[in-house]
Amino acid sequence: MQNTDIEFIHCDFDDKEHQQAFFSLLNEYMLHPMGCGEPFSEDKKEKLLEELGNHPSAFVLFVTQKDEFAGMANCFINYSTFRAAYYINIHDIIVTQKHQNKGLGKALLNEITAIAKEEGCCKVNLEVREDNNNAMALYSKTGFGECKPPMKFWEIQL
Repeated sequence: MQNTDIEFIHCDFDDKEHQQAFFSLLNEYMLHPMGCGEPFSEDKKEKLLEELGNHPSAFVLFVTQKDEFAGMANCFINYSTFRAAYYINIHDIIVTQKHQNKGLGKALLNEITAIAKEEGCCKVNLEVREDNNNAMALYSKTGFGECKPPMKFWEIQL
């Protein structure tokens, strides 16, 4: 069954309603047990709006249900040297608790995959915490799977 009351909207960082929705969704994600446990810092809001809004490879895709912002994905277009092609990295994905279990996460992932195909990308990737079983179940349902060979995400904090 197709959910006909949803819409996808590219974030316009100059639009105050989009800014409010962006930070509301980001904070819900950050406060979730799978997030960092703290809301986004008020003193960095303008910096994030400016830098993400002007980032040449970034886009934020909202999903709305009945004209209410229900979720979003923060994405970056990257380049695969092995495949000599662009790909989309989903850096963050959130569907509000109120809107979960309604197919919106799956719809959002499918929309990003459709955008990637339309743009000639070779893949869509994302990272997921190894203890986030709910997210992994959703990702599996939409065709995502562990990289072959399996990869680990490493970092250095600066």
